[in-house]
Amino acid sequence: MRKFFGTIAAVAAMSVLPSCGGGEKTAPAGTGIVPEFATEYLTPTRIVLSEGEVHKAEHLLKPFSGQVSTSEPEVTVFSKGGSVLLDFDKEIQGGIQIVRSLVGDKAPARFRLCLGESVSEALSDVREPGTTATNDHAVRDLEISVPWLGAAEYGNSGFRFARLDYLGDDPVAAIVAIRAVSKYRNIPYLGSFKSSDERLNEIWRTGAYTVHLNMQEYVWDGVKRDRLVWIGDMHPEVMAIGTVFGDQQVVRKSLDYVKEGTPVNVWMNGICSYTLWWIIIQHHLYQWYGDLDYLKDQAEYLNALLDHVISSLDGSKEAYKEGRFIDWPSNDQPDVIHAGLQALSVRALEAGADMAGWLNDEPLREKCANAAGELRKYVPDNVGNSQAAALLAIEDMLDAEEASRIILANGPEKFTSFMGYYLLEALAKGGHYTEAMDLISKYWGKMLDLGATTFWEDFNYVDAQNAARIDEVVPEGKFDIHADGGAWCYVGLRHSFCHGWASGPTTWLSRHVLGIEPVGVGFKQVRVEPHLGDLEWVEGTFPTPYGVIKVSHKKGADGKVSSDITLPKGVKLVK
Repeated sequence: MRKFFGTIAAVAAMSVLPSCGGGEKTAPAGTGIVPEFATEYLTPTRIVLSEGEVHKAEHLLKPFSGQVSTSEPEVTVFSKGGSVLLDFDKEIQGGIQIVRSLVGDKAPARFRLCLGESVSEALSDVREPGTTATNDHAVRDLEISVPWLGAAEYGNSGFRFARLDYLGDDPVAAIVAIRAVSKYRNIPYLGSFKSSDERLNEIWRTGAYTVHLNMQEYVWDGVKRDRLVWIGDMHPEVMAIGTVFGDQQVVRKSLDYVKEGTPVNVWMNGICSYTLWWIIIQHHLYQWYGDLDYLKDQAEYLNALLDHVISSLDGSKEAYKEGRFIDWPSNDQPDVIHAGLQALSVRALEAGADMAGWLNDEPLREKCANAAGELRKYVPDNVGNSQAAALLAIEDMLDAEEASRIILANGPEKFTSFMGYYLLEALAKGGHYTEAMDLISKYWGKMLDLGATTFWEDFNYVDAQNAARIDEVVPEGKFDIHADGGAWCYVGLRHSFCHGWASGPTTWLSRHVLGIEPVGVGFKQVRVEPHLGDLEWVEGTFPTPYGVIKVSHKKGADGKVSSDITLPKGVKLVK
């Protein structure tokens, strides 16, 4: 079983640093203040490759005290041309610490450091003509100088593997330790999910871990590439953050960052649907947390933004002229984009009407409601596309059973990491919980089968059938899912293997299998309707502004489900 940040036991210990597993954590002592971020030093768990002259490479797998001395008994000696590729067992966000002993010349020892989310990426070279390996957003392939009798840290990227090549002129360089430096937001895992299906359990944990790594100074898309605030991509991330960590200020910080940098007559991130997603996220935040002060802070901008959206419509049809986008795999399918934008426009305007009501702005509420009503009069053709059918069904613009038929017929081959969450939501709306769990197991589970410890920017299920694992050198005859896969802006090694928008199953499993869903505003009321499908039992927790909800559901011999539900004070169970 993979090691992940946080445990259920940590829920009761709010001031305890969540463990990444197998490392040394740092935090201020004696202050009683929990730092916003934790730093953890991780020892490599495996030597993937050792080439050239590297003497006693196995010493690198031994724990290091953190302090170099003048009498290090066990060192790894690199001769010129020596190279080692290390595995740190899981994807992290951070860099590498290298510790050098007093052996050899006092001049800094020159190495090349290459970080990778896969073995293939760690073996790549950004200097090669035609390579898809990049240093975009974060430098992960660089030459470094390691000080004599000292420790230094290098790089800042998302990676699991690190390759070190000795380039120095000195005959040898003696290395005491090579450790990964993991930086993550210091918050406990309040939500949890455990069932009779361990594969689903690991998928839930992996989604939670993926979104956790991307909660840096802002909510990022990816920790290697796209270390940016893409507001549309944030919607599934925000859902997962709330499911696992509860209300987090970094979400508001990210929403405000994009708002403050975007005039109301300009689409956020240059994409019309991303402005719609910003409105939808604001609605979600108020529904879950009831923060009226924050919503009031958005009122002026929100009012003008909704006017801009309405002015961009053509009667009963969306008619956005710029930034037309749903997700990358549908980017060359204008009919799919049109259907998706129609559905998202309805959702955003109805969200706007709700928020205007909460803000006691009746003119705005009426304007949004009328515009949404007009849009509902026209339903575009879904052209048999899973994404289009799902988005329309979620908004009750397409029969959920018809959407489910399309999604199930297309199968995991037509899933995408981003839109996959909405396909699952449409299946739930059609009552197909068992089939949805099977698709989660096939699509997201296949990434785990290939060695993933975080979920990917995109995943082609067809390519995966003959693919090698990402934690091995690709054997002859096997498909390299990283170097040879990908499309659009994520071709080959540029592909992000830790993308927060892929964490949808974590939210879906808690919402539909644990069955926990707020009713009204602020989680003051909650409905618990579990759907176990083929599971024998399931249990878990869900954070609310009032504390953690705890549930357990067990299926009896007669197929009926019995439930044990514990609610925090201030939360009422409703049917």
